[in-house]
Amino acid sequence: MGSWNDFNDAQSNTNLIPKGTLAKVRLTIRPGGFDDPSQGWTGGYATRGSTGAVYLNGEFTVTEGQYARRKIFTLIGLYSPKGPDWANMGRSMIRGMLNSARGISDKDQSPQAQAARRINGLGDLDGIEFLARIDVGTDASGDDKNEIRSAVTPDHRDYAQHMGLSAQPGYHPPAQPAPQQPVQAQPASPVPGRPSWAQ
Repeated sequence: MGSWNDFNDAQSNTNLIPKGTLAKVRLTIRPGGFDDPSQGWTGGYATRGSTGAVYLNGEFTVTEGQYARRKIFTLIGLYSPKGPDWANMGRSMIRGMLNSARGISDKDQSPQAQAARRINGLGDLDGIEFLARIDVGTDASGDDKNEIRSAVTPDHRDYAQHMGLSAQPGYHPPAQPAPQQPVQAQPASPVPGRPSWAQ
């Protein structure tokens, strides 16, 4: 029997990116048209589901590497009538995305880092690029699907390599403060080899 008669040894067509893969992704928010200005949800980016849950409908596109152009669809929780857990997971995910995109250690509590974790609105997240850890979950029909549940920050040893940055030990790119809160730079004597924000 030839390979075109017996398919027992053919690979399964799972088409999934392996769990734990690190990949640089770009978030596109698929607008749901739901606004609640009291929560800061404006611009029509949020979606309200039939259960009353509110979320961002995220389309994450892998930007480079082996899985370039692959799309992963993940919801980012903003509110659930069942309690605060889903919103807390969503806030944690967004914090990680901002840390990853803006090159901030999760442990950094400096005024610059705090400013870089602020956004003017949900629209600031549309188009953000960061390093994601790809996971495998299940869809509504019980089939496996890729998901993004966490972002990888500069604390991870492979961050600089995947983000295309200089692979110097301890390298942290400069934080980009959010536009709403300009941070006054403290005058300090320049230290060679340190990014300007760390001087």
